[in-house]
Amino acid sequence: MIYTVSFNPSLDYLMDVKSFKVGELNRSESEHILPGGKGVNVSIVLNNLGHKSKTLGFVAGFTGERLMEMLAQKHIDADFVKVKQGETRINVKVREEEETEINASGPDVSKDELAVFYDQIKALNAGDYLVLSGSIPKSVPKTAYMDIMASICEKDVNVVVDASGELLLKSLAYRPFLIKPNHHELGEMLGIKINDKKDVERYAAMLKDKGARNVLVSMAGDGAVLLDETGNVHSMSAPKGKVKNSVGAGDSMVAGFLAGYIESGSYENAFKMGICTGSASAFSQELATREEAEALLRLCE
Repeated sequence: MIYTVSFNPSLDYLMDVKSFKVGELNRSESEHILPGGKGVNVSIVLNNLGHKSKTLGFVAGFTGERLMEMLAQKHIDADFVKVKQGETRINVKVREEEETEINASGPDVSKDELAVFYDQIKALNAGDYLVLSGSIPKSVPKTAYMDIMASICEKDVNVVVDASGELLLKSLAYRPFLIKPNHHELGEMLGIKINDKKDVERYAAMLKDKGARNVLVSMAGDGAVLLDETGNVHSMSAPKGKVKNSVGAGDSMVAGFLAGYIESGSYENAFKMGICTGSASAFSQELATREEAEALLRLCE
């Protein structure tokens, strides 16, 4: 079973504006409301690829109810803890030539509500996959990722960490199955500048030496690099296409990698599926479908 975690999911309100001007009245040309949160995105794409998952986290208020309704419409199994205080956040994304985002803070999670969530995590079994992605809200202890991994470290759960900075670095002691920083995050974590794929390989190896079993580094339009646990290095350029939406491309890469690995047991196949699924989401208004991912996969063969 695959589980995904979004500590702070959202409704994403996307607005397309022809010419955005600060300090003036702006009118959108079109609007879309989509379920949001990195773990939620992973679950949606996994479902599109034919793999069921359960998404965990916290929701609150009428916006939380709407999020649950939207996920049910997409046939996503969501088992969120309902928070008494506050509202599930609405994140506004204004798209012009560039994209401007305004992310809300979300509800406050109490100790009792957090304890219910940890009980859900403790129910995971050996062989399960758990995707931990995104930031941790201020009401949740900053050690949450490490606490989760410590609570299941003896169960042989395959943990995927898609985070940055200290959150990612401190997770390495628990030997995550996969980590997925982008090249900017990789450079920031290690205090260096990444210039090319050779740099990515060199510094990704440092994270692997610290405990990560597989290190997948995304490089936007330049593709990605994977250092797998068998010692092989995989490198691939991104498929060509027009970027329409940057939201969820990294999450889609994680979903594609997991789907490819579960289906084939091959890190090479997982790597290619990850890149093509991430690119398919970037080239679409919404998250990638299997047909879109496989169309790009055929072009890359």
